[in-house]
Amino acid sequence: MTATNGSTQMTDQRFDPAEALASFGLDRVLSGTYSAATGWGPVEGRDVIDAQNPADGTTVARVAGSTGADYQEILAGATSAQERWRNVPAPRRGEFVRRIGQLIEENIDALAAIVCLDTGKSVMEAKGELKESIDMSVLAAGQARMLYGFTQQSQRPDHRMYDQWLPLGVVGIISAYNFPAAVWAQNGFLSAIAGNTVVWKPSPKVPLTAIALQQLVNRAAEELGHHGVFSLYLPADDADAELMVADPRVAMISFTGSTGVGKKVAAIVGSTLGRRYQLECSGNNGCIVDETADLDLAAKALTFGVVGTTGQRCTSTRRVIAHVDVVDALVERMKQAFDQIAIGDPRDPGTVVGPLIDAAAVDQYRDVLERATAQGATVAYGGRVLDRPGLFVEPAIVTDVKPDFEIAQEETFAPIVSVLTYQTLDEAIRIHNDVAQGLASGMHSTNLTNIETFLSARGSDCGIVRINMGTTGADVGAAFGGEKETGGGRTAGSDAWKGFMRRQSVCVNWGGTSAWDHLIEL
Repeated sequence: MTATNGSTQMTDQRFDPAEALASFGLDRVLSGTYSAATGWGPVEGRDVIDAQNPADGTTVARVAGSTGADYQEILAGATSAQERWRNVPAPRRGEFVRRIGQLIEENIDALAAIVCLDTGKSVMEAKGELKESIDMSVLAAGQARMLYGFTQQSQRPDHRMYDQWLPLGVVGIISAYNFPAAVWAQNGFLSAIAGNTVVWKPSPKVPLTAIALQQLVNRAAEELGHHGVFSLYLPADDADAELMVADPRVAMISFTGSTGVGKKVAAIVGSTLGRRYQLECSGNNGCIVDETADLDLAAKALTFGVVGTTGQRCTSTRRVIAHVDVVDALVERMKQAFDQIAIGDPRDPGTVVGPLIDAAAVDQYRDVLERATAQGATVAYGGRVLDRPGLFVEPAIVTDVKPDFEIAQEETFAPIVSVLTYQTLDEAIRIHNDVAQGLASGMHSTNLTNIETFLSARGSDCGIVRINMGTTGADVGAAFGGEKETGGGRTAGSDAWKGFMRRQSVCVNWGGTSAWDHLIEL
Protein backbone atom coordinates (compact mmCIF):
# COMPACT_ATOMS: atom_id res chain seq x y z
CA MET A 1 0.00 0.00 0.00
CA THR A 2 1.64 3.20 -1.16
CA ALA A 3 1.71 6.79 0.03
CA THR A 4 0.97 5.91 3.64
CA ASN A 5 2.97 8.96 4.62
CA GLY A 6 0.09 10.96 3.15
CA SER A 7 1.79 12.33 0.06
CA THR A 8 2.15 11.40 -3.56
CA GLN A 9 4.84 12.83 -5.81
CA MET A 10 2.40 15.15 -7.65
CA THR A 11 1.67 17.82 -5.10
CA ASP A 12 2.37 20.52 -7.66
CA GLN A 13 -0.79 19.38 -9.46
CA ARG A 14 -3.04 19.76 -6.41
CA PHE A 15 -6.06 21.98 -6.75
CA ASP A 16 -6.07 25.16 -4.70
CA PRO A 17 -8.72 24.80 -1.93
CA ALA A 18 -9.04 28.56 -1.49
CA GLU A 19 -9.63 29.05 -5.20
CA ALA A 20 -12.20 26.24 -5.32
CA LEU A 21 -14.12 27.67 -2.38
CA ALA A 22 -13.96 31.22 -3.67
CA SER A 23 -15.39 30.16 -7.04
CA PHE A 24 -18.68 29.45 -5.25
CA GLY A 25 -18.31 32.11 -2.58
CA LEU A 26 -17.72 29.44 0.07
CA ASP A 27 -14.78 31.20 1.74
CA ARG A 28 -16.78 32.89 4.48
CA VAL A 29 -19.61 32.24 6.94
CA LEU A 30 -22.40 30.84 4.79
CA SER A 31 -26.12 30.29 5.07
CA GLY A 32 -27.39 26.72 5.01
CA THR A 33 -30.92 27.91 4.24
CA TYR A 34 -32.42 28.70 0.86
CA SER A 35 -35.98 29.21 -0.35
CA ALA A 36 -36.96 31.10 -3.46
CA ALA A 37 -39.62 32.84 -1.40
CA THR A 38 -37.10 34.37 1.02
CA GLY A 39 -33.67 33.92 -0.61
CA TRP A 40 -30.61 32.84 1.37
CA GLY A 41 -31.22 32.89 5.10
CA PRO A 42 -29.39 35.06 7.63
CA VAL A 43 -26.13 33.93 9.24
CA GLU A 44 -26.33 35.86 12.50
CA GLY A 45 -27.66 34.27 15.66
CA ARG A 46 -27.55 30.71 14.34
CA ASP A 47 -25.84 27.53 15.44
CA VAL A 48 -22.75 27.18 13.28
CA ILE A 49 -21.67 24.05 11.43
CA ASP A 50 -17.93 23.77 10.86
CA ALA A 51 -17.14 22.39 7.41
CA GLN A 52 -14.03 20.33 8.16
CA ASN A 53 -11.63 18.75 5.72
CA PRO A 54 -11.14 15.17 6.97
CA ALA A 55 -7.76 15.02 5.27
CA ASP A 56 -6.17 17.44 7.73
CA GLY A 57 -8.84 18.45 10.24
CA THR A 58 -8.90 22.08 9.17
CA THR A 59 -12.10 24.08 9.11
CA VAL A 60 -12.43 25.30 5.54
CA ALA A 61 -15.68 27.26 6.02
CA ARG A 62 -18.47 27.82 8.52
CA VAL A 63 -22.17 27.39 7.86
CA ALA A 64 -25.05 28.99 9.74
CA GLY A 65 -27.53 26.20 10.40
CA SER A 66 -31.23 26.41 9.58
CA THR A 67 -33.80 26.89 12.34
CA GLY A 68 -37.33 25.64 12.89
CA ALA A 69 -38.63 29.04 11.80
CA ASP A 70 -36.61 28.74 8.58
CA TYR A 71 -38.24 25.38 7.97
CA GLN A 72 -41.73 26.82 8.18
CA GLU A 73 -40.84 29.48 5.61
CA ILE A 74 -39.23 26.89 3.34
CA LEU A 75 -42.27 24.61 3.46
CA ALA A 76 -44.67 27.46 2.81
CA GLY A 77 -42.58 28.49 -0.21
CA ALA A 78 -42.22 24.93 -1.52
CA THR A 79 -45.96 24.30 -1.19
CA SER A 80 -46.81 27.50 -3.04
CA ALA A 81 -44.24 26.84 -5.76
CA GLN A 82 -45.57 23.31 -6.30
CA GLU A 83 -49.00 24.67 -7.19
CA ARG A 84 -47.33 26.41 -10.12
CA TRP A 85 -44.77 23.74 -10.95
CA ARG A 86 -47.34 20.93 -11.30
CA ASN A 87 -48.91 22.84 -14.20
CA VAL A 88 -45.64 23.12 -16.13
CA PRO A 89 -45.60 20.49 -18.91
CA ALA A 90 -43.38 17.58 -17.93
CA PRO A 91 -40.98 18.00 -20.89
CA ARG A 92 -40.37 21.60 -19.76
CA ARG A 93 -39.63 20.29 -16.28
CA GLY A 94 -37.10 17.96 -17.87
CA GLU A 95 -35.40 20.86 -19.62
CA PHE A 96 -34.91 22.58 -16.27
CA VAL A 97 -33.36 19.46 -14.75
CA ARG A 98 -31.12 19.03 -17.79
CA ARG A 99 -29.91 22.62 -17.46
CA ILE A 100 -28.90 21.94 -13.86
CA GLY A 101 -26.88 18.97 -15.11
CA GLN A 102 -25.21 21.12 -17.73
CA LEU A 103 -24.19 23.66 -15.10
CA ILE A 104 -22.71 20.86 -12.98
CA GLU A 105 -20.72 19.74 -16.01
CA GLU A 106 -19.53 23.28 -16.76
CA ASN A 107 -18.29 23.64 -13.18
CA ILE A 108 -17.13 20.09 -12.57
CA ASP A 109 -13.53 20.90 -11.62
CA ALA A 110 -14.47 23.39 -8.91
CA LEU A 111 -17.33 21.19 -7.70
CA ALA A 112 -15.06 18.13 -7.52
CA ALA A 113 -12.65 20.10 -5.36
CA ILE A 114 -15.50 21.03 -3.01
CA VAL A 115 -16.73 17.42 -2.81
CA CYS A 116 -13.14 16.41 -2.09
CA LEU A 117 -12.83 18.95 0.75
CA ASP A 118 -16.22 17.99 2.15
CA THR A 119 -15.93 14.19 2.07
CA GLY A 120 -12.26 13.28 1.77
CA LYS A 121 -12.91 11.52 -1.53
CA SER A 122 -10.18 11.49 -4.11
CA VAL A 123 -10.56 13.92 -6.98
CA MET A 124 -11.13 10.93 -9.27
CA GLU A 125 -14.03 9.69 -7.18
CA ALA A 126 -15.48 13.16 -6.69
CA LYS A 127 -15.61 13.67 -10.45
CA GLY A 128 -17.14 10.21 -10.84
CA GLU A 129 -19.93 11.15 -8.45
CA LEU A 130 -20.59 14.41 -10.27
CA LYS A 131 -20.60 12.59 -13.61
CA GLU A 132 -23.30 10.34 -12.16
CA SER A 133 -25.29 13.45 -11.24
CA ILE A 134 -24.92 14.77 -14.79
CA ASP A 135 -26.00 11.43 -16.23
CA MET A 136 -29.00 11.47 -13.91
CA SER A 137 -30.06 14.83 -15.32
CA VAL A 138 -29.95 13.36 -18.83
CA LEU A 139 -31.97 10.31 -17.78
CA ALA A 140 -34.56 12.41 -15.93
CA ALA A 141 -34.92 14.83 -18.82
CA GLY A 142 -35.64 11.90 -21.13
CA GLN A 143 -38.05 10.33 -18.67
CA ALA A 144 -39.96 13.61 -18.49
CA ARG A 145 -41.31 12.77 -21.95
CA MET A 146 -42.20 9.20 -20.95
CA LEU A 147 -44.33 9.42 -17.79
CA TYR A 148 -46.57 6.80 -19.30
CA GLY A 149 -49.95 5.58 -18.16
CA PHE A 150 -51.74 2.86 -20.12
CA THR A 151 -55.19 2.28 -21.60
CA GLN A 152 -57.27 -0.60 -20.28
CA GLN A 153 -60.35 -2.31 -21.72
CA SER A 154 -63.49 -1.46 -19.78
CA GLN A 155 -66.17 -4.06 -19.13
CA ARG A 156 -68.76 -1.35 -19.83
CA PRO A 157 -69.77 -0.44 -23.41
CA ASP A 158 -68.83 3.05 -24.61
CA HIS A 159 -66.44 3.66 -21.72
CA ARG A 160 -62.71 4.36 -21.82
CA MET A 161 -60.48 3.39 -18.92
CA TYR A 162 -56.85 4.34 -18.37
CA ASP A 163 -54.16 4.99 -15.76
CA GLN A 164 -52.34 8.27 -15.30
CA TRP A 165 -49.61 9.51 -13.00
CA LEU A 166 -49.83 12.80 -11.13
CA PRO A 167 -47.49 14.79 -8.83
CA LEU A 168 -47.38 14.07 -5.11
CA GLY A 169 -46.67 17.58 -3.83
CA VAL A 170 -43.60 18.41 -1.73
CA VAL A 171 -40.85 15.76 -1.49
CA GLY A 172 -38.29 15.82 1.29
CA ILE A 173 -34.84 14.39 0.58
CA ILE A 174 -32.55 13.42 3.46
CA SER A 175 -29.11 12.42 2.21
CA ALA A 176 -25.98 10.97 3.83
CA TYR A 177 -22.44 12.32 3.75
CA ASN A 178 -20.85 9.77 1.45
CA PHE A 179 -22.55 10.86 -1.80
CA PRO A 180 -23.52 14.48 -1.24
CA ALA A 181 -24.31 15.17 -4.91
CA ALA A 182 -25.43 11.89 -6.47
CA VAL A 183 -28.14 10.97 -3.95
CA TRP A 184 -29.67 14.43 -4.25
CA ALA A 185 -29.58 14.17 -8.04
CA GLN A 186 -31.10 10.68 -8.13
CA ASN A 187 -34.03 11.65 -5.95
CA GLY A 188 -34.36 15.35 -6.68
CA PHE A 189 -34.30 15.19 -10.46
CA LEU A 190 -36.95 12.46 -10.59
CA SER A 191 -39.04 14.36 -8.05
CA ALA A 192 -38.83 17.50 -10.16
CA ILE A 193 -39.82 15.94 -13.49
CA ALA A 194 -42.76 14.35 -11.65
CA GLY A 195 -44.08 17.81 -10.82
CA ASN A 196 -43.03 17.90 -7.18
CA THR A 197 -41.02 20.55 -5.40
CA VAL A 198 -38.03 19.39 -3.37
CA VAL A 199 -36.75 20.29 0.08
CA TRP A 200 -33.25 18.90 0.63
CA LYS A 201 -31.78 18.24 4.04
CA PRO A 202 -28.18 17.14 3.43
CA SER A 203 -25.82 15.76 6.04
CA PRO A 204 -24.25 18.55 8.13
CA LYS A 205 -20.94 16.70 7.71
CA VAL A 206 -20.81 17.81 4.05
CA PRO A 207 -22.50 21.22 3.85
CA LEU A 208 -20.42 22.88 1.15
CA THR A 209 -21.44 20.58 -1.69
CA ALA A 210 -25.11 21.24 -0.97
CA ILE A 211 -24.67 25.00 -0.92
CA ALA A 212 -22.68 24.95 -4.17
CA LEU A 213 -25.30 22.81 -5.91
CA GLN A 214 -28.11 25.07 -4.70
CA GLN A 215 -26.29 27.99 -6.26
CA LEU A 216 -26.25 26.20 -9.62
CA VAL A 217 -29.94 25.36 -9.25
CA ASN A 218 -30.65 29.04 -8.63
CA ARG A 219 -28.75 29.97 -11.76
CA ALA A 220 -30.79 27.53 -13.85
CA ALA A 221 -34.00 28.78 -12.24
CA GLU A 222 -33.10 32.36 -13.12
CA GLU A 223 -32.40 31.41 -16.73
CA LEU A 224 -35.60 29.41 -17.23
CA GLY A 225 -37.95 31.08 -14.78
CA HIS A 226 -38.57 28.04 -12.58
CA HIS A 227 -38.03 29.44 -9.11
CA GLY A 228 -38.89 27.50 -5.98
CA VAL A 229 -38.54 23.91 -7.25
CA PHE A 230 -35.50 23.17 -5.08
CA SER A 231 -34.94 24.43 -1.53
CA LEU A 232 -32.15 23.81 0.99
CA TYR A 233 -32.69 23.08 4.67
CA LEU A 234 -29.52 22.43 6.69
CA PRO A 235 -30.17 22.45 10.44
CA ALA A 236 -27.47 21.92 13.02
CA ASP A 237 -29.96 20.64 15.61
CA ASP A 238 -31.46 17.11 15.47
CA ALA A 239 -34.87 18.30 16.64
CA ASP A 240 -35.06 20.78 13.77
CA ALA A 241 -33.87 18.05 11.41
CA GLU A 242 -36.87 15.88 12.30
CA LEU A 243 -39.46 18.54 11.50
CA MET A 244 -39.68 17.54 7.86
CA VAL A 245 -40.14 13.84 8.65
CA ALA A 246 -43.17 14.52 10.84
CA ASP A 247 -44.75 17.21 8.65
CA PRO A 248 -47.95 16.00 6.91
CA ARG A 249 -47.46 18.71 4.26
CA VAL A 250 -44.46 16.73 2.98
CA ALA A 251 -46.03 14.02 0.83
CA MET A 252 -42.91 11.86 0.63
CA ILE A 253 -39.63 11.42 2.44
CA SER A 254 -36.71 9.83 0.60
CA PHE A 255 -34.10 8.86 3.19
CA THR A 256 -30.56 7.61 2.67
CA GLY A 257 -28.60 6.59 5.76
CA SER A 258 -28.39 4.01 8.51
CA THR A 259 -30.98 1.31 9.12
CA GLY A 260 -31.57 2.58 12.66
CA VAL A 261 -32.55 6.05 11.50
CA GLY A 262 -34.42 4.57 8.54
CA LYS A 263 -36.66 2.61 10.90
CA LYS A 264 -37.43 5.81 12.78
CA VAL A 265 -38.26 7.64 9.56
CA ALA A 266 -40.54 4.79 8.45
CA ALA A 267 -42.38 4.76 11.77
CA ILE A 268 -42.99 8.51 11.80
CA VAL A 269 -44.02 8.83 8.16
CA GLY A 270 -46.09 5.64 8.27
CA SER A 271 -48.08 6.93 11.23
CA THR A 272 -49.72 9.52 8.95
CA LEU A 273 -51.56 7.46 6.36
CA GLY A 274 -51.26 8.57 2.75
CA ARG A 275 -47.71 9.85 3.06
CA ARG A 276 -44.87 7.86 1.56
CA TYR A 277 -41.31 7.03 2.40
CA GLN A 278 -38.48 5.59 0.38
CA LEU A 279 -35.50 4.14 2.20
CA GLU A 280 -31.98 3.33 1.04
CA CYS A 281 -30.23 2.07 4.14
CA SER A 282 -27.44 -0.26 5.13
CA GLY A 283 -25.64 -2.73 2.90
CA ASN A 284 -23.56 -5.71 4.02
CA ASN A 285 -22.59 -6.73 0.54
CA GLY A 286 -21.17 -10.16 -0.23
CA CYS A 287 -19.41 -11.56 -3.27
CA ILE A 288 -19.07 -15.29 -3.94
CA VAL A 289 -15.85 -16.39 -5.64
CA ASP A 290 -16.20 -19.95 -6.90
CA GLU A 291 -13.57 -22.48 -7.91
CA THR A 292 -13.83 -21.53 -11.61
CA ALA A 293 -13.36 -17.77 -11.14
CA ASP A 294 -10.73 -15.67 -12.87
CA LEU A 295 -8.87 -14.79 -9.68
CA ASP A 296 -6.93 -11.88 -11.16
CA LEU A 297 -10.17 -10.24 -12.31
CA ALA A 298 -11.82 -11.01 -8.98
CA ALA A 299 -8.96 -9.55 -6.92
CA LYS A 300 -9.01 -6.28 -8.87
CA ALA A 301 -12.77 -5.89 -8.67
CA LEU A 302 -12.93 -6.81 -4.99
CA THR A 303 -10.11 -4.42 -4.11
CA PHE A 304 -11.88 -1.34 -5.34
CA GLY A 305 -15.13 -2.64 -3.88
CA VAL A 306 -13.42 -2.59 -0.48
CA VAL A 307 -11.30 0.57 -0.66
CA GLY A 308 -13.40 2.84 -2.88
CA THR A 309 -14.64 5.91 -0.96
CA THR A 310 -12.55 4.45 1.91
CA GLY A 311 -15.21 1.78 2.37
CA GLN A 312 -17.89 4.40 3.02
CA ARG A 313 -20.31 3.28 0.34
CA CYS A 314 -23.56 1.47 0.97
CA THR A 315 -22.48 -0.90 -1.83
CA SER A 316 -18.91 -1.44 -0.58
CA THR A 317 -17.77 -5.07 -0.59
CA ARG A 318 -17.93 -6.21 3.04
CA ARG A 319 -17.77 -10.00 2.65
CA VAL A 320 -15.91 -12.28 0.26
CA ILE A 321 -17.26 -15.84 0.29
CA ALA A 322 -14.57 -17.90 -1.40
CA HIS A 323 -14.43 -21.58 -2.29
CA VAL A 324 -11.98 -23.47 -0.08
CA ASP A 325 -9.90 -24.48 -3.11
CA VAL A 326 -9.18 -20.88 -4.17
CA VAL A 327 -9.37 -18.81 -0.99
CA ASP A 328 -5.62 -18.75 -0.27
CA ALA A 329 -4.70 -17.78 -3.84
CA LEU A 330 -7.42 -15.13 -3.87
CA VAL A 331 -6.29 -13.54 -0.61
CA GLU A 332 -2.69 -13.39 -1.86
CA ARG A 333 -3.82 -11.61 -5.03
CA MET A 334 -5.91 -9.19 -2.99
CA LYS A 335 -2.89 -8.40 -0.81
CA GLN A 336 -0.86 -7.66 -3.94
CA ALA A 337 -3.64 -5.41 -5.23
CA PHE A 338 -3.98 -3.60 -1.89
CA ASP A 339 -0.23 -2.95 -1.95
CA GLN A 340 -0.70 -0.87 -5.09
CA ILE A 341 -3.39 1.41 -3.66
CA ALA A 342 -2.18 4.92 -2.86
CA ILE A 343 -3.44 6.29 0.46
CA GLY A 344 -3.04 9.99 0.94
CA ASP A 345 -4.39 13.48 0.74
CA PRO A 346 -7.35 13.37 -1.66
CA ARG A 347 -6.20 16.65 -3.16
CA ASP A 348 -3.26 14.80 -4.69
CA PRO A 349 -4.18 13.45 -8.14
CA GLY A 350 -2.47 10.09 -7.49
CA THR A 351 -4.49 9.32 -4.37
CA VAL A 352 -7.00 6.45 -4.50
CA VAL A 353 -7.94 6.16 -0.81
CA GLY A 354 -8.51 9.25 1.29
CA PRO A 355 -9.51 9.63 4.94
CA LEU A 356 -12.56 8.48 6.83
CA ILE A 357 -15.19 11.15 7.39
CA ASP A 358 -14.65 11.89 11.10
CA ALA A 359 -13.06 10.70 14.34
CA ALA A 360 -16.09 8.58 15.21
CA ALA A 361 -15.58 6.59 12.00
CA VAL A 362 -11.95 5.94 12.97
CA ASP A 363 -13.05 4.72 16.40
CA GLN A 364 -15.58 2.42 14.77
CA TYR A 365 -12.86 1.04 12.45
CA ARG A 366 -10.72 0.15 15.47
CA ASP A 367 -13.67 -1.34 17.32
CA VAL A 368 -14.71 -3.59 14.42
CA LEU A 369 -11.23 -5.08 14.11
CA GLU A 370 -10.82 -5.53 17.87
CA ARG A 371 -14.12 -7.36 18.18
CA ALA A 372 -13.34 -9.52 15.15
CA THR A 373 -10.00 -10.68 16.52
CA ALA A 374 -11.59 -11.30 19.91
CA GLN A 375 -14.00 -13.71 18.22
CA GLY A 376 -11.14 -15.54 16.51
CA ALA A 377 -10.66 -13.77 13.19
CA THR A 378 -7.24 -12.79 11.83
CA VAL A 379 -6.28 -9.41 10.40
CA ALA A 380 -4.30 -10.73 7.44
CA TYR A 381 -3.56 -7.34 5.93
CA GLY A 382 -3.65 -3.71 7.04
CA GLY A 383 -5.68 -2.70 10.04
CA ARG A 384 -3.66 0.29 11.24
CA VAL A 385 -4.72 3.83 11.98
CA LEU A 386 -2.04 5.92 10.30
CA ASP A 387 0.07 8.19 12.45
CA ARG A 388 -0.30 11.40 10.49
CA PRO A 389 -2.62 14.40 10.36
CA GLY A 390 -6.09 13.58 9.17
CA LEU A 391 -8.33 10.55 9.57
CA PHE A 392 -6.44 7.93 7.60
CA VAL A 393 -6.58 4.16 8.06
CA GLU A 394 -5.27 1.16 6.18
CA PRO A 395 -7.75 -1.01 4.31
CA ALA A 396 -7.93 -4.37 6.06
CA ILE A 397 -8.41 -7.98 4.96
CA VAL A 398 -9.79 -10.14 7.77
CA THR A 399 -9.64 -13.93 7.40
CA ASP A 400 -10.82 -16.91 9.47
CA VAL A 401 -14.25 -15.26 9.71
CA LYS A 402 -17.28 -17.40 10.51
CA PRO A 403 -20.77 -16.48 9.24
CA ASP A 404 -22.06 -15.69 12.74
CA PHE A 405 -19.21 -13.32 13.66
CA GLU A 406 -20.32 -9.74 14.27
CA ILE A 407 -18.03 -8.47 11.52
CA ALA A 408 -19.89 -10.68 9.01
CA GLN A 409 -23.34 -9.66 10.20
CA GLU A 410 -23.09 -5.87 10.40
CA GLU A 411 -22.33 -3.00 8.04
CA THR A 412 -18.87 -1.80 9.10
CA PHE A 413 -18.81 1.27 6.80
CA ALA A 414 -15.01 1.25 6.66
CA PRO A 415 -12.41 -0.26 4.28
CA ILE A 416 -12.61 -3.70 5.91
CA VAL A 417 -13.43 -6.94 4.12
CA SER A 418 -14.20 -10.27 5.79
CA VAL A 419 -13.15 -13.48 4.02
CA LEU A 420 -15.35 -16.54 4.59
CA THR A 421 -15.09 -19.96 2.98
CA TYR A 422 -17.51 -22.54 1.60
CA GLN A 423 -17.51 -25.98 -0.03
CA THR A 424 -20.84 -26.16 -1.89
CA LEU A 425 -22.74 -23.49 -3.79
CA ASP A 426 -25.83 -23.99 -1.64
CA GLU A 427 -23.68 -23.29 1.41
CA ALA A 428 -22.25 -20.16 -0.22
CA ILE A 429 -25.69 -18.79 -1.07
CA ARG A 430 -26.93 -19.53 2.44
CA ILE A 431 -23.96 -17.65 3.93
CA HIS A 432 -24.50 -14.82 1.47
CA ASN A 433 -28.20 -14.37 2.24
CA ASP A 434 -28.06 -14.95 5.99
CA VAL A 435 -27.63 -11.30 6.93
CA ALA A 436 -30.17 -8.58 7.69
CA GLN A 437 -29.19 -6.37 4.75
CA GLY A 438 -30.01 -6.88 1.08
CA LEU A 439 -28.49 -4.21 -1.14
CA ALA A 440 -25.71 -5.35 -3.50
CA SER A 441 -24.28 -8.77 -4.25
CA GLY A 442 -21.86 -10.38 -6.64
CA MET A 443 -20.37 -13.56 -7.98
CA HIS A 444 -17.10 -14.27 -9.73
CA SER A 445 -17.40 -17.42 -11.82
CA THR A 446 -17.00 -18.85 -15.30
CA ASN A 447 -19.51 -21.63 -14.59
CA LEU A 448 -22.84 -20.80 -16.25
CA THR A 449 -24.81 -23.09 -13.97
CA ASN A 450 -23.39 -21.46 -10.85
CA ILE A 451 -24.04 -17.99 -12.24
CA GLU A 452 -27.62 -18.73 -13.24
CA THR A 453 -28.28 -20.41 -9.88
CA PHE A 454 -27.11 -17.25 -8.12
CA LEU A 455 -29.40 -15.19 -10.37
CA SER A 456 -32.41 -17.44 -9.82
CA ALA A 457 -35.13 -17.23 -7.18
CA ARG A 458 -33.04 -19.43 -4.90
CA GLY A 459 -29.95 -17.27 -5.34
CA SER A 460 -29.14 -13.72 -4.23
CA ASP A 461 -31.85 -12.00 -2.19
CA CYS A 462 -30.46 -8.51 -2.89
CA GLY A 463 -31.74 -5.67 -5.03
CA ILE A 464 -28.51 -5.54 -7.09
CA VAL A 465 -26.49 -8.42 -8.52
CA ARG A 466 -23.21 -8.09 -10.40
CA ILE A 467 -21.42 -10.94 -12.15
CA ASN A 468 -17.63 -10.79 -12.56
CA MET A 469 -17.69 -7.18 -11.35
CA GLY A 470 -17.37 -5.32 -8.08
CA THR A 471 -20.41 -4.66 -5.90
CA THR A 472 -19.92 -0.90 -6.20
CA GLY A 473 -20.70 1.43 -9.06
CA ALA A 474 -24.06 2.68 -10.25
CA ASP A 475 -25.55 2.82 -13.73
CA VAL A 476 -28.31 5.42 -13.74
CA GLY A 477 -30.30 3.30 -16.19
CA ALA A 478 -30.66 0.58 -13.56
CA ALA A 479 -32.87 0.72 -10.49
CA PHE A 480 -30.81 1.33 -7.35
CA GLY A 481 -31.87 -0.02 -3.97
CA GLY A 482 -32.26 -3.18 -1.96
CA GLU A 483 -34.36 -5.49 0.16
CA LYS A 484 -34.70 -6.42 3.85
CA GLU A 485 -33.15 -3.84 6.18
CA THR A 486 -31.83 -1.91 3.20
CA GLY A 487 -35.36 -0.57 3.01
CA GLY A 488 -36.89 -1.64 -0.30
CA GLY A 489 -36.70 1.74 -2.05
CA ARG A 490 -35.50 2.29 -5.61
CA THR A 491 -33.96 5.33 -7.25
CA ALA A 492 -32.74 5.78 -10.83
CA GLY A 493 -33.74 3.22 -13.42
CA SER A 494 -36.26 3.34 -16.23
CA ASP A 495 -39.41 3.48 -14.08
CA ALA A 496 -38.18 4.86 -10.75
CA TRP A 497 -40.16 8.04 -11.46
CA LYS A 498 -43.30 6.12 -10.45
CA GLY A 499 -42.13 6.23 -6.85
CA PHE A 500 -42.39 10.02 -6.94
CA MET A 501 -45.91 10.19 -8.38
CA ARG A 502 -49.41 9.05 -7.47
CA ARG A 503 -51.30 6.64 -9.68
CA GLN A 504 -54.86 7.46 -10.68
CA SER A 505 -57.32 5.15 -12.44
CA VAL A 506 -59.67 7.02 -14.79
CA CYS A 507 -62.91 5.86 -16.41
CA VAL A 508 -64.78 8.02 -18.95
CA ASN A 509 -68.35 7.36 -20.06
CA TRP A 510 -68.49 8.75 -23.58
CA GLY A 511 -71.59 6.92 -24.81
CA GLY A 512 -74.32 8.98 -23.15
CA THR A 513 -76.09 6.04 -21.50
CA SER A 514 -76.12 4.77 -17.93
CA ALA A 515 -76.32 1.32 -16.42
CA TRP A 516 -79.30 2.67 -14.43
CA ASP A 517 -81.38 3.78 -17.41
CA HIS A 518 -83.74 0.81 -17.09
CA LEU A 519 -84.53 1.67 -13.45
CA ILE A 520 -84.70 5.46 -13.46
CA GLU A 521 -86.72 7.70 -15.77
CA LEU A 522 -85.97 11.44 -15.87
